[in-house]
Amino acid sequence: MPSFKTDQALWYNVGVWGELGYAVPNFGDDPTTLNDGVHYLTSIVGRNLSAIMHHPDGDLRTPPSINTLTRLHKLILRSRQILSGRDVAPGEPDMESLHTTPAVMVHRIFPVPYFKVRNHHLKQYCGLVLNALAEMMQHTENRKPYEISTRFSGTVGQYFHRVYRLMATELFGVDPKKAKALDFTLSDADLRAYDPGQWFTSTEMIDTVGPLSMVPTEDDLLVLTDGIPATQLVGLSAYPSEAAINAGVIGGSASIATNTGSNTAFAAPPSP
Repeated sequence: MPSFKTDQALWYNVGVWGELGYAVPNFGDDPTTLNDGVHYLTSIVGRNLSAIMHHPDGDLRTPPSINTLTRLHKLILRSRQILSGRDVAPGEPDMESLHTTPAVMVHRIFPVPYFKVRNHHLKQYCGLVLNALAEMMQHTENRKPYEISTRFSGTVGQYFHRVYRLMATELFGVDPKKAKALDFTLSDADLRAYDPGQWFTSTEMIDTVGPLSMVPTEDDLLVLTDGIPATQLVGLSAYPSEAAINAGVIGGSASIATNTGSNTAFAAPPSP
Protein backbone atom coordinates (compact mmCIF):
# COMPACT_ATOMS: atom_id res chain seq x y z
CA MET A 1 0.00 0.00 0.00
CA PRO A 2 1.33 3.49 -0.83
CA SER A 3 1.95 5.73 2.14
CA PHE A 4 0.93 9.34 1.58
CA LYS A 5 1.40 12.34 3.80
CA THR A 6 -1.64 14.17 5.14
CA ASP A 7 -2.74 17.78 5.39
CA GLN A 8 -5.34 17.14 8.10
CA ALA A 9 -4.82 18.33 11.65
CA LEU A 10 -2.19 16.12 13.27
CA TRP A 11 -2.61 13.88 16.29
CA TYR A 12 -0.36 14.99 19.16
CA ASN A 13 0.25 11.45 20.36
CA VAL A 14 2.47 12.15 23.38
CA GLY A 15 1.60 10.47 26.68
CA VAL A 16 -1.83 11.21 28.05
CA TRP A 17 -2.36 13.98 25.49
CA GLY A 18 -2.50 11.33 22.79
CA GLU A 19 -5.05 9.33 24.77
CA LEU A 20 -7.19 12.44 25.11
CA GLY A 21 -7.11 13.10 21.36
CA TYR A 22 -5.08 16.30 21.27
CA ALA A 23 -4.27 17.87 17.90
CA VAL A 24 -1.98 20.47 16.37
CA PRO A 25 -2.28 22.37 13.07
CA ASN A 26 -0.50 20.69 10.19
CA PHE A 27 2.45 22.94 9.38
CA GLY A 28 3.76 20.44 6.80
CA ASP A 29 7.44 20.98 6.21
CA ASP A 30 7.21 24.67 7.15
CA PRO A 31 7.97 25.00 10.89
CA THR A 32 9.54 28.45 10.44
CA THR A 33 8.74 31.83 8.90
CA LEU A 34 10.37 35.13 7.97
CA ASN A 35 7.06 36.97 8.19
CA ASP A 36 6.47 38.67 11.53
CA GLY A 37 2.79 39.27 10.73
CA VAL A 38 2.15 35.58 10.10
CA HIS A 39 4.12 34.60 13.21
CA TYR A 40 2.13 37.05 15.35
CA LEU A 41 -1.22 35.92 13.98
CA THR A 42 -0.56 32.21 14.43
CA SER A 43 0.52 32.81 18.04
CA ILE A 44 -2.56 34.90 18.86
CA VAL A 45 -4.99 32.46 17.27
CA GLY A 46 -3.29 29.35 18.67
CA ARG A 47 -3.18 30.66 22.23
CA ASN A 48 -6.82 31.75 22.16
CA LEU A 49 -7.98 28.49 20.60
CA SER A 50 -6.22 26.67 23.45
CA ALA A 51 -8.15 28.70 26.04
CA ILE A 52 -11.44 28.04 24.26
CA MET A 53 -10.97 24.31 23.80
CA HIS A 54 -9.82 23.69 27.37
CA HIS A 55 -13.11 25.03 28.75
CA PRO A 56 -15.45 22.41 30.32
CA ASP A 57 -17.92 23.08 27.47
CA GLY A 58 -15.82 20.81 25.26
CA ASP A 59 -16.68 17.80 27.43
CA LEU A 60 -20.43 18.27 27.09
CA ARG A 61 -22.73 17.74 24.12
CA THR A 62 -25.01 20.55 25.30
CA PRO A 63 -24.83 24.00 23.64
CA PRO A 64 -21.68 25.96 24.61
CA SER A 65 -21.97 28.54 27.36
CA ILE A 66 -21.96 32.26 26.65
CA ASN A 67 -18.49 32.39 28.26
CA THR A 68 -17.04 30.22 25.49
CA LEU A 69 -19.02 31.89 22.72
CA THR A 70 -17.93 35.36 23.86
CA ARG A 71 -14.29 34.25 23.73
CA LEU A 72 -14.86 32.82 20.26
CA HIS A 73 -16.62 36.03 19.17
CA LYS A 74 -13.65 38.10 20.36
CA LEU A 75 -11.16 35.77 18.62
CA ILE A 76 -12.98 36.19 15.31
CA LEU A 77 -13.12 39.97 15.64
CA ARG A 78 -9.46 40.14 16.67
CA SER A 79 -8.43 37.98 13.70
CA ARG A 80 -10.39 40.21 11.34
CA GLN A 81 -8.73 43.26 12.86
CA ILE A 82 -5.20 41.91 12.43
CA LEU A 83 -5.78 40.66 8.89
CA SER A 84 -7.47 43.81 7.62
CA GLY A 85 -4.93 46.06 9.33
CA ARG A 86 -1.94 44.31 7.77
CA ASP A 87 -2.98 43.09 4.32
CA VAL A 88 -1.73 44.86 1.19
CA ALA A 89 -3.71 45.05 -2.06
CA PRO A 90 -2.09 43.80 -5.31
CA GLY A 91 -1.63 47.35 -6.63
CA GLU A 92 -0.07 48.66 -3.42
CA PRO A 93 3.75 48.35 -3.16
CA ASP A 94 5.11 46.15 -0.38
CA MET A 95 7.53 47.63 2.10
CA GLU A 96 11.06 46.51 1.16
CA SER A 97 14.37 46.80 2.99
CA LEU A 98 17.73 47.67 1.45
CA HIS A 99 20.20 46.01 3.79
CA THR A 100 18.37 44.07 6.49
CA THR A 101 16.36 40.90 6.76
CA PRO A 102 14.32 39.51 9.67
CA ALA A 103 15.61 36.56 11.67
CA VAL A 104 13.96 33.21 11.05
CA MET A 105 11.14 32.62 13.55
CA VAL A 106 9.82 29.23 14.63
CA HIS A 107 6.04 28.86 14.74
CA ARG A 108 4.73 28.32 18.26
CA ILE A 109 2.22 25.48 18.47
CA PHE A 110 -0.54 25.07 21.06
CA PRO A 111 -1.87 21.47 21.20
CA VAL A 112 -5.62 21.41 21.83
CA PRO A 113 -8.33 18.82 22.54
CA TYR A 114 -9.92 17.92 19.22
CA PHE A 115 -10.32 14.31 18.08
CA LYS A 116 -12.28 13.21 21.16
CA VAL A 117 -14.09 16.47 21.93
CA ARG A 118 -17.72 15.61 22.71
CA ASN A 119 -19.22 19.00 21.85
CA HIS A 120 -20.09 18.94 18.16
CA HIS A 121 -20.10 22.71 17.75
CA LEU A 122 -16.72 23.29 19.38
CA LYS A 123 -15.14 20.36 17.56
CA GLN A 124 -16.30 21.75 14.23
CA TYR A 125 -15.11 25.27 15.06
CA CYS A 126 -11.78 23.93 16.30
CA GLY A 127 -11.25 21.96 13.10
CA LEU A 128 -11.83 25.07 10.99
CA VAL A 129 -9.44 27.17 13.07
CA LEU A 130 -6.78 24.43 12.96
CA ASN A 131 -7.10 24.50 9.17
CA ALA A 132 -6.75 28.29 9.19
CA LEU A 133 -3.54 27.95 11.21
CA ALA A 134 -2.24 25.32 8.77
CA GLU A 135 -2.96 27.64 5.84
CA MET A 136 -1.00 30.43 7.55
CA MET A 137 2.00 28.25 8.35
CA GLN A 138 2.20 26.65 4.91
CA HIS A 139 1.47 29.81 2.92
CA THR A 140 3.94 31.11 0.33
CA GLU A 141 4.06 34.47 2.09
CA ASN A 142 6.09 33.05 4.95
CA ARG A 143 9.00 33.89 2.63
CA LYS A 144 8.01 37.58 2.56
CA PRO A 145 9.60 39.51 5.43
CA TYR A 146 7.03 42.18 6.20
CA GLU A 147 3.75 42.05 4.32
CA ILE A 148 0.73 39.84 3.88
CA SER A 149 -1.51 40.21 0.86
CA THR A 150 -5.27 40.46 0.50
CA ARG A 151 -5.05 37.00 -1.07
CA PHE A 152 -3.52 35.67 2.19
CA SER A 153 -6.17 37.37 4.34
CA GLY A 154 -8.93 36.01 2.10
CA THR A 155 -7.60 32.45 2.25
CA VAL A 156 -7.23 32.55 6.03
CA GLY A 157 -10.27 34.69 6.75
CA GLN A 158 -12.71 32.30 5.07
CA TYR A 159 -12.26 29.82 7.93
CA PHE A 160 -12.99 32.42 10.60
CA HIS A 161 -15.98 33.64 8.62
CA ARG A 162 -17.37 30.10 8.42
CA VAL A 163 -16.99 29.63 12.19
CA TYR A 164 -18.76 32.92 12.87
CA ARG A 165 -21.58 32.17 10.44
CA LEU A 166 -22.21 28.73 11.94
CA MET A 167 -22.16 30.13 15.45
CA ALA A 168 -24.51 33.00 14.59
CA THR A 169 -27.10 30.97 12.70
CA GLU A 170 -27.15 27.76 14.77
CA LEU A 171 -26.66 29.14 18.28
CA PHE A 172 -28.03 32.70 18.10
CA GLY A 173 -30.77 32.20 15.50
CA VAL A 174 -29.44 34.89 13.13
CA ASP A 175 -30.90 34.96 9.61
CA PRO A 176 -28.42 33.06 7.36
CA LYS A 177 -28.58 35.80 4.69
CA LYS A 178 -27.52 38.36 7.27
CA ALA A 179 -24.81 36.13 8.76
CA LYS A 180 -23.22 35.51 5.34
CA ALA A 181 -22.12 39.14 5.08
CA LEU A 182 -18.35 39.35 5.53
CA ASP A 183 -18.70 42.27 7.95
CA PHE A 184 -21.53 40.76 10.01
CA THR A 185 -20.91 41.17 13.74
CA LEU A 186 -22.97 40.00 16.72
CA SER A 187 -23.98 42.92 18.90
CA ASP A 188 -23.70 43.11 22.67
CA ALA A 189 -27.48 42.74 22.75
CA ASP A 190 -27.24 39.55 20.67
CA LEU A 191 -24.74 38.10 23.13
CA ARG A 192 -26.86 39.04 26.16
CA ALA A 193 -29.95 37.49 24.57
CA TYR A 194 -28.27 34.10 24.06
CA ASP A 195 -30.77 31.35 24.93
CA PRO A 196 -30.12 28.09 23.06
CA GLY A 197 -33.25 26.57 24.61
CA GLN A 198 -35.21 28.57 22.02
CA TRP A 199 -33.71 26.57 19.16
CA PHE A 200 -32.48 23.26 20.55
CA THR A 201 -34.56 20.19 21.28
CA SER A 202 -34.94 18.94 24.85
CA THR A 203 -32.57 16.02 24.21
CA GLU A 204 -29.86 18.41 23.02
CA MET A 205 -30.06 20.35 26.27
CA ILE A 206 -28.99 17.45 28.51
CA ASP A 207 -25.99 15.12 28.57
CA THR A 208 -24.23 12.53 30.69
CA VAL A 209 -21.05 13.57 32.47
CA GLY A 210 -17.84 12.14 31.05
CA PRO A 211 -14.98 10.66 33.14
CA LEU A 212 -13.89 13.23 35.70
CA SER A 213 -10.56 11.52 36.40
CA MET A 214 -9.11 12.74 33.10
CA VAL A 215 -9.52 16.48 33.61
CA PRO A 216 -6.14 18.27 33.62
CA THR A 217 -5.48 21.16 35.99
CA GLU A 218 -4.05 24.52 35.04
CA ASP A 219 -0.62 23.32 36.18
CA ASP A 220 -0.93 20.15 34.08
CA LEU A 221 -1.73 22.25 31.03
CA LEU A 222 1.12 24.70 31.49
CA VAL A 223 3.43 22.63 29.29
CA LEU A 224 0.94 23.07 26.43
CA THR A 225 -0.61 26.49 27.00
CA ASP A 226 2.76 28.23 26.82
CA GLY A 227 3.16 26.82 23.34
CA ILE A 228 5.79 24.46 21.91
CA PRO A 229 8.18 25.44 19.09
CA ALA A 230 7.21 23.56 15.94
CA THR A 231 10.76 22.24 15.61
CA GLN A 232 10.47 20.50 19.00
CA LEU A 233 7.22 18.62 18.42
CA VAL A 234 7.34 14.82 18.35
CA GLY A 235 4.72 12.07 18.15
CA LEU A 236 2.78 13.68 15.29
CA SER A 237 0.76 11.55 12.89
CA ALA A 238 -2.58 11.28 11.16
CA TYR A 239 -5.34 10.33 13.57
CA PRO A 240 -6.55 6.83 12.67
CA SER A 241 -10.04 6.92 11.22
CA GLU A 242 -12.56 4.28 12.26
CA ALA A 243 -13.03 3.31 8.62
CA ALA A 244 -9.30 2.73 8.13
CA ILE A 245 -9.06 0.61 11.28
CA ASN A 246 -12.10 -1.50 10.36
CA ALA A 247 -10.72 -2.05 6.86
CA GLY A 248 -7.42 -3.23 8.25
CA VAL A 249 -5.53 -0.38 6.54
CA ILE A 250 -4.39 0.93 9.91
CA GLY A 251 -3.84 -1.53 12.70
CA GLY A 252 -4.85 0.81 15.50
CA SER A 253 -3.10 3.85 16.90
CA ALA A 254 -0.02 1.96 18.04
CA SER A 255 0.98 1.19 14.46
CA ILE A 256 1.36 4.80 13.38
CA ALA A 257 2.77 6.57 16.40
CA THR A 258 4.37 5.90 19.74
CA ASN A 259 1.98 5.87 22.71
CA THR A 260 2.82 5.45 26.36
CA GLY A 261 0.04 2.94 26.91
CA SER A 262 -2.26 3.22 29.91
CA ASN A 263 -0.18 5.73 31.84
CA THR A 264 -2.55 8.56 32.74
CA ALA A 265 -0.03 10.97 34.25
CA PHE A 266 -0.03 14.39 32.64
CA ALA A 267 3.51 14.25 31.31
CA ALA A 268 5.44 17.17 29.89
CA PRO A 269 6.23 17.09 26.17
CA PRO A 270 9.71 15.82 25.46
CA SER A 271 12.54 18.26 24.83
CA PRO A 272 14.42 18.11 21.51
